[in-house]
Amino acid sequence: MAAARRSCALHRPWVSPPTTPEAFRAYLVRMAQPGNHPFLVRRRDTGALVGFAAVTNIIMGAFRSGYLGYYGFAPHAGQGYMREGVAEVVRYAFRGLKLHRIEANVQPGNRVSRALIESLGFEKEGFSPRYLKIGGRWRDHERWALLAR
Repeated sequence: MAAARRSCALHRPWVSPPTTPEAFRAYLVRMAQPGNHPFLVRRRDTGALVGFAAVTNIIMGAFRSGYLGYYGFAPHAGQGYMREGVAEVVRYAFRGLKLHRIEANVQPGNRVSRALIESLGFEKEGFSPRYLKIGGRWRDHERWALLAR
């Protein structure tokens, strides 16, 4: 929670991580639901907390797909740690969970997030107006996806 509080300026308006004990507990309950796989992203050398990533809302069967979400923390922003961590989560989703497809939804103005998923090979599939409610507002998103190779 402290890392999220220190990173408020970095996150807004893109994402609203939990910054209070109550919000964090509610977040953990949501992440503990079947079909969600959350991960803490840490530096390999120091173990410092870099951010969070998750594959959520996984549907198996013929679909074999999930949604990728992630955010980093301010002290480590722009240093490539989140790219490395998210790449590991994507590898796990394809190799460990045997997913066929991962979708990431990014707000059009979030250049940093877009650069991260582009660097991992995600391709833009479309645009969804007023797709997710973030920070109390319905926000447009671009839909990006990566298929198992």
